[in-house]
Amino acid sequence: MAILVDENTKVLIQGITGSYGGRHAKLSLDYGTQVTAGVTPGKGGQLFEGRVPIFDTVGDAVRETGATVSTIFVPPPFAADAILEAADAGCELVVCITEGIPVIDMMRVKATLKDYPNCRLIGPNCPGLVTPGRGENSHGGCRIGIAPGYIHRRGRVGIVSRSGTLTYEAVWQITNLGMGQSTCVGIGGDPINGTSHLDVLKLFNDDPETEAIIMIGEIGGTREEEAAAWAKEHCKKPIAGFIAGATAPPGRRMGHAGAIISGGQGTAAAKKAALREAGILVAETPAEIGATLVKAMNQ
Repeated sequence: MAILVDENTKVLIQGITGSYGGRHAKLSLDYGTQVTAGVTPGKGGQLFEGRVPIFDTVGDAVRETGATVSTIFVPPPFAADAILEAADAGCELVVCITEGIPVIDMMRVKATLKDYPNCRLIGPNCPGLVTPGRGENSHGGCRIGIAPGYIHRRGRVGIVSRSGTLTYEAVWQITNLGMGQSTCVGIGGDPINGTSHLDVLKLFNDDPETEAIIMIGEIGGTREEEAAAWAKEHCKKPIAGFIAGATAPPGRRMGHAGAIISGGQGTAAAKKAALREAGILVAETPAEIGATLVKAMNQ
């Protein structure tokens, strides 16, 4: 078990012939991911790396290969339409890596996706997700996006994070502690995204293989507080949390487009307080994330 994806998931990549998409498509193939198709308009009929067929449309790719997940490496001006094309083609999961999509475009995407209840969007501006495999060095899993596969090991800790870099830090600590991960999900740092901390917490709570959870947030918005309030009432698994941006001045965006304190809301102090009030142990520095989870598990 895992959440969202596993070693049997068939993945297509929109933008597979671009330098960025192509590089990470190859890394996913090397990891053992079933990359069954690529999509680049005008390049249908070609092969990527001599083995992955390229199609002109997502609809063609889904019909011909049975792919259920799309990964989007498409430039910002075209990424919103790429998301909607994948949803319209019947993809159950769309993972948008693209950074810099205009907020107004994501407002349109968010509204339109209500007509596609069977399609989940992760991102945009996210590192993607990884379910480590069960083979040697966790090979044969499913790597979607840009996360470094080699730091993952199969295990029982679920990780959800707004920050890509902090996702990798948490993964590496959990791997070195010998616990490994069930699935790691980077939900992205934009103000409008498809999947929240709360959405992922619910999935981890229902997953029998996930025994403990790491939740990493940032300043800006109230999503972490909402997730903590739900966890207090419903989550039966130990959770360790970390909130980035404690030193950020109000009104100045730090890193991600959604990482901004405004109107007195979204401060690191408020988020940490909400997590602690919900019984979640909070690491004060990134270096303490793994140790904080161990402490939570031993309570």
